[in-house]
This record gives sequence, C-alpha cells and structure tokens, in this order.
Amino acid sequence: MVLIELPLFLASLVIGLVTGLSTFFFAFGVSRLPVTTSSLILATQLAFNALFSFLLVRQKFRVYSVNTIVLLTIAAGILAMHSSGDRPSGETSKEYVVGFILIVLVAVLDGFLFPLVELAYKKVKQTISYTLVLEVQFFMCMVASLFNIVGMIVNNDFKVISSEARHFEHGAVAYGIVLVGIAILSQCLLLGGVGVVFCASSLLSGIIIAAILPVTEILAVIFFKEKFNVEKGVALILSLWGFATYFYGETKQAWKMKKNVPQPEA
Repeated sequence: MVLIELPLFLASLVIGLVTGLSTFFFAFGVSRLPVTTSSLILATQLAFNALFSFLLVRQKFRVYSVNTIVLLTIAAGILAMHSSGDRPSGETSKEYVVGFILIVLVAVLDGFLFPLVELAYKKVKQTISYTLVLEVQFFMCMVASLFNIVGMIVNNDFKVISSEARHFEHGAVAYGIVLVGIAILSQCLLLGGVGVVFCASSLLSGIIIAAILPVTEILAVIFFKEKFNVEKGVALILSLWGFATYFYGETKQAWKMKKNVPQPEA
C-alpha cells in the first residue's frame, strides 16, 4: 500500500532532481581533486545547510551552532587560498579550478537538500511516519537515478563501462563490487540523512554528515597515499574543533532541558 499523497510525491520529485544534479556535479568534480581536498570542501555544506535551514524552516541557532559554521567556513577558505600546490600531476589549472567550483556547488546543493526535505515534511498535511520517509526516499532516488542515466546515455558512458572494468587495476569483479558497494552505501547515507530530518532536524543531519570528514581524511591518506600538507592539517583541526563544539553544546543543552523537566511525584 502506497502512503504518499500527491503534494509530497511532487516534492519528492523536486528533491530528487536536486539530488541528481548534486551527484552529477560530484562525479565530475571529485575526478579533478584529491579526496582529502574534496571532502574538506564538502564540509562547508554545513554552512549552506544552516543558511537554508534558517530561510526555509526558521531554524533557531545557538552560539555553538554559529561557532561550528564559522570554523568550517574558515577551514574551506584556507583550502581555497592554498589549493594551487594540491593539483594532481598532469592536470591543468583550469581543470583543477573547474573541479573546485563543482565541488563547492555540490556543497551548496547538499546544504539545500535536507532543509528542503524538512520543509516538505512540515508543509504537507500527511502524518509523517518512517514508512512514508522510505517512500519519499524511493521516489527521490528514482528521479535522481533517471536524471543521471539520461546524462550517461547522452555522453555514451554505458559503452565504456566494460572497457573500464577490463582495465581496472584490481580486475573486473572488483570493479563491479566497487560499483555495487557505492550504490548501497549511498542509499544508507541518504536514508540516514532523511531519517534524522524526520526524527530531529535538517541541521543535525548536516552536522552528522559533515562529521564523516575526519574518517574520509584518514582513509584517503592511508589507501590513496595522498599528500597531507599543513593547510589540510589546519583545516582538519578547525573542522574537528567545530564538530566538538557543536556536540558539546547540544549535550549541554539536552542535559539542561532534562534537569528542568519536573519530576513526577512518587
């Protein structure tokens, strides 16, 4: 039985287009940048998330929320100012700049995505349940997939998949496993994101996704042997500082609210 009604269905289609455009830009942008650099740029999605949360759903901000947003923005600015020494060998400055701009656009779209989901939840007259959240994700992903499939058809990408698999360093089987793994993990990430919006807020969803940054940084250095220069180190420290501030503030606020709740008489 399908629970979703027409208004939320239409909203899911729009959100799916935003998701599809974001993944399209990400695919091109990340191919031009080291993983560590692209992940640090993507951390700025929290600032855009906060902005759109305020504009769309009137999210209230506390001091620690603002502190987190400022620190992450400064971290991305440090990368932008020192990005010339991070360009992969054999890549032109123009290609690097295009990749940088595309990843910034991804951060903007990702920052817009979850506040848009929260706005849709608030505006529709349906009672939002987690079953309905799953239906919303299904239609979002369907539209996003169709959007990118059309792009792949236009660009003749399907014709080169078999060639890419044959030339993959670890073999065709590993190539297929990587593709399937990316698809599954992406769905888990998106499901968790829209689920947090349902249970809490779009801002918290953005914070949790941005908290993946330290893990990405470490894995990129370990598995891809990427350079981890001083600028990236400073940006990472600022990002971790921002995350720690936010979670400390949230924990303190929750403890304060719990303390102020009247206890039932025995």
